[in-house]
Formats: sequence, structure tokens, C-alpha cells
Amino acid sequence: MGPLGRAFSDLAAQLAALGGTRLELFGLEARDAGERLLGRLAALLAAAVFLLLALLVATLALALYFWPTEYRFLALGLLALLYAALGAGLACWLVRRLRQDPDPFAVTAEVLREDARALAGTAEPAVRGGDPAVRPAASSAPQDDPIPEDVP
Repeated sequence: MGPLGRAFSDLAAQLAALGGTRLELFGLEARDAGERLLGRLAALLAAAVFLLLALLVATLALALYFWPTEYRFLALGLLALLYAALGAGLACWLVRRLRQDPDPFAVTAEVLREDARALAGTAEPAVRGGDPAVRPAASSAPQDDPIPEDVP
């Protein structure tokens, strides 16, 4: 295999590694989105149960309205109010969280945009938050000065 064949082989290996890394990132984001979805579904189920219990207790309170007992109405009314407050609170929390959640796979999309810019040669890769795994590769020349981010 000549130099051109090795260059294509190296390019194919790098593209495969790049694709594998992007697929791993996509998988992590998919798992995170799935966990958030399951949490929201559990909250929705709990809200539905509490609202159903509130309806049941309110119906029983109305049915027992004509049954003469001294504190039965107060107890049933407080239970209905408690269940309704719990259900409404969970439903409001769920709606607020759904509105505030980030777009699914936003990190993967941003990394793919950075890859496209880097391949087009229009921009240098961004360093995010000083994360050493995201830093661009250092040049092969030794550096005497420490990187400012690494100095305590």
C-alpha cells in the first residue's frame, strides 16, 4: 500500500473514531433524556392518582353530607383539599419542568456543528469550561510557561 492508500486508511480510521465518539455522546444524551422522561411520567402518574383521590373523597363528602355525624365533613373535606393540593402542585411542577428542560441532544448537535466548522476550516474548536478532554491538541513544541487555566 502506497502513501496515498495509507492516507486514505488513516482518514477512514479517524472518521470512524470521530463517528464512534459522536455515537457515544448521542447514547449518553439519549439515556439522560429517557431518565428525565421516566421521572416526568412518574410525577404525572402521581398527580393523576392524587387528583383521582381528591375526586373520590369529594364525592364521598357529598354523599355523606346527609349522614348526620359531627366532624366527618371536616375530616373528609380536609383530605380532599390535601389530595387536590398535592395533585395540583405536582402537575404545576411537571409543566414548569417540561418548559425549562433543554432541547434533547443539544450537546450532540453543537459538537457536530463544531466538527463541520473545523472540517470547513472556518473556526478553531472552542474550549468549554477548561475541560481537559475538550481542549484542542497541543503542538509538539515544548512549552516552558504553564497554561493559565492550569495554574492554581
